[in-house]
Amino acid sequence: MNIGIIGAGQIGGTLTHRLTALGHKVFVANSRGPETLIDLAADTGAKAVSVTEAARSGELVVVTIPMKNVPNLPRELFKGVTDRVVVVDTCNYYPQQRDGRIDAIEKGMAESQWVEQQLDHPVIKAFNNIYAQHLMDLGRPAGTPQRIALPVAGDNEAAKAVVLQLVDELGFDGVDAGALDESWRQQPGTPVYTKDLDAEGVRRALSQARRERRPEWRANASSPGKLAKPA
Repeated sequence: MNIGIIGAGQIGGTLTHRLTALGHKVFVANSRGPETLIDLAADTGAKAVSVTEAARSGELVVVTIPMKNVPNLPRELFKGVTDRVVVVDTCNYYPQQRDGRIDAIEKGMAESQWVEQQLDHPVIKAFNNIYAQHLMDLGRPAGTPQRIALPVAGDNEAAKAVVLQLVDELGFDGVDAGALDESWRQQPGTPVYTKDLDAEGVRRALSQARRERRPEWRANASSPGKLAKPA
């Protein structure tokens, strides 16, 4: 499968390594231009491209950048891109640590609904609740006891099925986490976030999630601070 990846940070870089190793053709981009991705391309066999090329080169496109930078993507990035192209959103909202205040999310909109609105293209929420190093190292064959599971939320069942299959290829059990308006159940601060649960544990954690954000995951008067020193 041809896969575009927009963002070459921890999750984007990890997916570039993992997906090329699985035989997928990966087109990777970042905000600084393809010339800054020469080493990653050489290490993985991925093709370094512009953000616009990444959005238009894949049957599946992963957007994995800081939430605050989503509105800075090229305008009409996905204009003319068919809805058959699956767009995966891995973004998390860290208001005190990095992103500052995003009013719509503070008022209750699910993170991925906001991303979908900014991109003007349907998205599937996945790969946001696992540490990048665990995504790199902890995949296991199907049927392995206690295999880590990852929640996948979205409104398009066919697109969600594509992502669930990709999750399995990467060595994790995929759990259908419902529609996109339920994707708040896998946001930072929820029981499933960074917990490396198996499929049963993921389903239980999703059911136990509470919509109201805890204070440490909401913006405050000093937001944003830094990941090492939150506001």
